[in-house]
Amino acid sequence: MLLDLLTPHRVVFVGGKGGVGKTSVAAALALGRARAGARVLLVSTDPAHNLGHLWDRPVGDRPVRLTGPGDTVAGVGTAGRLDGLEIDPERTVEQHLSAVAATMRRLLPERMHAPAARHLELARQAPGTHESAVLERIAEAVELGERCYDLVVFDTAPSGHTLRLLALPEQLTSWTEALLVNRDRSERFADAVRGPGGGRESDRDAELRRVLLRRRDRFARLRAVVTDPARTGFVIVLTAEPLPIAETVEVHGKLTDLGVGVTALVANRRSPADAGDLLARRREREDEHLLRLRRRIPDPPLFDVPLLPGDLVGAEALAALADRLGAAST
Repeated sequence: MLLDLLTPHRVVFVGGKGGVGKTSVAAALALGRARAGARVLLVSTDPAHNLGHLWDRPVGDRPVRLTGPGDTVAGVGTAGRLDGLEIDPERTVEQHLSAVAATMRRLLPERMHAPAARHLELARQAPGTHESAVLERIAEAVELGERCYDLVVFDTAPSGHTLRLLALPEQLTSWTEALLVNRDRSERFADAVRGPGGGRESDRDAELRRVLLRRRDRFARLRAVVTDPARTGFVIVLTAEPLPIAETVEVHGKLTDLGVGVTALVANRRSPADAGDLLARRREREDEHLLRLRRRIPDPPLFDVPLLPGDLVGAEALAALADRLGAAST
């Protein structure tokens, strides 16, 4: 069963093409593990902010309780707990740049404050700024999960955005390492020029080095977690249609290149075979599409999840989906 397959992991990313039901599957997986007794944090990195709508309650930028010990959902008690948060990219960028600005004001001479502020204003809309800021929050969530939760489930943005995010830890670690090397060279040169009595600048340089080291180490730890198949899994959600399947093949290949293990594929909203000729024919076409998918990606288990009636909103509906995921077979 899919839920059993995810039990050993501490971090699970749920991704795929936009509109295939990633958020619903992520929320149901998180709920299923919480009902089984785990302490779970559900994190949305999708700018669409669907988590609050799905749970029919406000979900913000800090963890809020979605269900806890003793709560009954669809007649089943919750042994663990489930908290949720939505990472707001715009707010995250503002917080990130504010923190950087405060650090720069503390470390730079006063004459450089105005040029630094102009540089940060330009950086606000620069390529990679949003991704870097969101990655910081993902790293924070993983660290919070290590301290306070058994599992962190990430409901990710559509595939392209998520792949760029997952490639960033290695890139930013290397970039920060290069900055540290350059700082060391500059510091040695500055010490030679200043000579005795230049300790004030050296103290400033030492603090800047500590900031860079913290950033490098945070991204390195995140990279280690994400690429460890014992700790992290990736579930690709798709529908049995040509475009989502083509994107699934591409995402699987790029995740493999990044060293991220794909734990399972979930074919969501599968048409019933016994609900009239129209849906039966649609089911046959879906089977053909999935057969082609299996020829391209034979290894991760593929789980079928049927099309469910009604709107998937609220704890009761998510519990029904969690039951389906718990019973899903390959």
